[in-house]
Amino acid sequence: MMNNEQMLTSMLHTVQMGQSGIRCVMDNAVGTGLKTELRNQLKEYDALEKQTLKLAQKYNLQLKNLNPVVETMSSMMAKMQLMGGEQDSKIAGMLIQGNTRGMIQGLKNMRKSIATSADVKELAKQLVNTENINIQKSQTFL
Repeated sequence: MMNNEQMLTSMLHTVQMGQSGIRCVMDNAVGTGLKTELRNQLKEYDALEKQTLKLAQKYNLQLKNLNPVVETMSSMMAKMQLMGGEQDSKIAGMLIQGNTRGMIQGLKNMRKSIATSADVKELAKQLVNTENINIQKSQTFL
């Protein structure tokens, strides 16, 4: 069973991984459509991060940020995957993989979230929906 702090921490980490991943590949995008999509997804993650932190503040919770080692390892893996051609297709594939991981984690968390508040559950649903929509949008760049 997850409480508000566990749920919000997981959501914060999901959002921060998304932000980190996008920032890591943004300069490698070739097409203007993908560049626009990356900026849009980053804005969505920024907004979700603010909402997550606002709810944490409402419940007097101190959330731990994503471990910088995880962020660094993820960045290194992304750089390796981008070696060679077809940058936009590779970036789209990485976006889909990251969004899928976030969506799966969010759905698992929602299933375990019996002890969480309604507003936390609602934000979790919003994150899962955002991840799902982003998967569909990214498919066009494969």
